[in-house]
Amino acid sequence: MKLTLGFSPCPNDTFIFDALVNGRIDTEGLEFDYKLADVEELNHRAFRGEADITKISCHAFPFAANNYLILDSGSALGYGNGPLLVAKPGFDTLKMNSSVIAIPGKYTTANLLFSIAWPGAVNKKEYLFSDIVDVILSGKADAGLIIHETRFTYHLKGLTMIADMGEFWEKLTGLPIPLGAIVISRRIPEEVSLKFNSLLRKSIEYAMENSSASSGFVASNAREMEKTVIDRHIKMFVNEFSLDLGTDGKKAFSRLFGLAHEKGIAPSVPERIFLT
Repeated sequence: MKLTLGFSPCPNDTFIFDALVNGRIDTEGLEFDYKLADVEELNHRAFRGEADITKISCHAFPFAANNYLILDSGSALGYGNGPLLVAKPGFDTLKMNSSVIAIPGKYTTANLLFSIAWPGAVNKKEYLFSDIVDVILSGKADAGLIIHETRFTYHLKGLTMIADMGEFWEKLTGLPIPLGAIVISRRIPEEVSLKFNSLLRKSIEYAMENSSASSGFVASNAREMEKTVIDRHIKMFVNEFSLDLGTDGKKAFSRLFGLAHEKGIAPSVPERIFLT
């Protein structure tokens, strides 16, 4: 059976999917037609139900929840790894509501967390995540939300952190911050979904045990080519929750979806949102 698969070119995604899509593990009869795209593009494709399996922002999931279930493996969540709000030195947070804020997409979890923290700051402009630092430096935006590799390099260009959105979430809930998930279409037969979930975990385990095996695939797709940045990215976003959400992981997702609905930011989700 051939399945369509979408994930981002970011190191954590290419790291966990490498063994699966490049034949390093037995895929037990499943084949994959995969496409790499920025997470916001993946979000919009998920709204249209285009891919059988896809990476999706947690903010975007409620808008696609009728079509997809969250897998136990592959998610990006944890402690101390949330989006950062950055600006030039001297930015006044008291002027946040009148400032232009650069965001990496309307449906990104970064934007959701920012919307919860600063509901009055509505003057936002969407940019590709890798462009946000330059947008702030050029004066097109007063501050911006950075994700992925740019959270490791923004300070090299003279910007300063205004707020850590992951820290905000952790203080609010005491739970790991859910950033993104791997979801599978509800139309896929249950036995196939369970098989894929198991294979994805095996792919992650293979990558963890053979980190050098994926280095070529990861580096060829990374926007930040510096190896130290790539390594830091993987270490931060691939962890025990990537292998299995567990109780705390599922609690974090449910809390985020509930809060987003409560604040009028996202629709409610169906009763069943997890594969298992």
